[in-house]
Amino acid sequence: MKNPMDRQLEKQLSERAVAIGRTGEVGAFDELLELLRSSSANARRLAASALGKLAWLGVDQAAAVAALAPVARRDPHPQTRQYAIKALKAYGAAAQGCLHDLRDMAGNPAEKDYIRRDATAAAAFIEEAVRIAAAAAEQRCQRCNATVTADEYARSEQMFQRVFCDRCFDEVFLARRNFETQVEINKTIEARDGTVVQSEGERRIADWLTAHGIAYRYDAKFRIIAEFQIRPDFYLPEFDMYIEYWGLDTPQYKMSMYKKQMLYQQEGKRLISVHPKDLTVLNGLLTAKLRHYGFTP
Repeated sequence: MKNPMDRQLEKQLSERAVAIGRTGEVGAFDELLELLRSSSANARRLAASALGKLAWLGVDQAAAVAALAPVARRDPHPQTRQYAIKALKAYGAAAQGCLHDLRDMAGNPAEKDYIRRDATAAAAFIEEAVRIAAAAAEQRCQRCNATVTADEYARSEQMFQRVFCDRCFDEVFLARRNFETQVEINKTIEARDGTVVQSEGERRIADWLTAHGIAYRYDAKFRIIAEFQIRPDFYLPEFDMYIEYWGLDTPQYKMSMYKKQMLYQQEGKRLISVHPKDLTVLNGLLTAKLRHYGFTP
C-alpha cells in the first residue's frame, strides 16, 4: 500500500501533467517525456494526454511519437495505453510508423473494446493525414529518382509502402514475386495446427506455441519496421513480440540476420532469437524469454 507521501507525490505529478496540457506549455515538453516514464500509471496517463494536446504547438513530433509508441503498445494499464493511442492520433502523419501496431491492436480480440475502438480511429486518422501530406508533396522514385505521378505514387505505396515509378515498380514487383514463389515452394513441413513451414526448427516452434495456447502469425508478409519491409518468422499479436528462427549459416544469410536484428533493436521490438543449437532446450528457452518480457506461458 502506498504511504501518504507516495499518494501526495502522485497527486502532484498528475496535477502537473494536467496543467501542462491545459496551458499548452511547450517549454515543459521534456518534463512530459519524463512523466511518461513515471511509476504512477495516472501520471503516465495524464502525461500522454498532455502530449497529445501539444502535438501542433511546435514540439518535437518525432520525439513525442517515439515516447508514446511503446506506452501505447505495452503499458500495463489499459487506460494509459488508450490515452497514448489518442495522443498518437493527434500527431497525424508523424505517427505513420505506428500504423501497423495500431492496426494490430485494432484487430486483436484480446484487447479491451475501447482500445480496439480508439486504435481503429487513430489508424484511420493517421492514414488520411499521410495521404494528404503525400498529395501536397512532389514524390520521387526511390530507385531512379524520377518524379512520379499521383497514380504511380498510389500504386507503389499500396503495394510496397515505397515510392516507385512504373518502370521500377515492375522490376521490383517481379523480383518480389519470384522471392515469394521460392518461399512458398520451400514450405513443405506441416505443423500440428496445419500451418506449413519451411524447416523442422520452425515446426517445433509452431508446435510449442500451439501447445501453450499462444496465437501466432507465421511468415506475416511485409510488416513495416523502421520503414523496411520484413517477413518475421513468427509474430505473437497478444504479446506484440517476434520470434525468428535463424536456421542457416551462410555469410549472406548472416548479413541479413544481423540487419534484421538491428532493425528490431532500433525500433524497440521484442525479439526472441532461436538457433538450431537451441532446439534441444526449446521449451526452457521460450519459457524463460517470455517470462523475461513479463509473460508466463
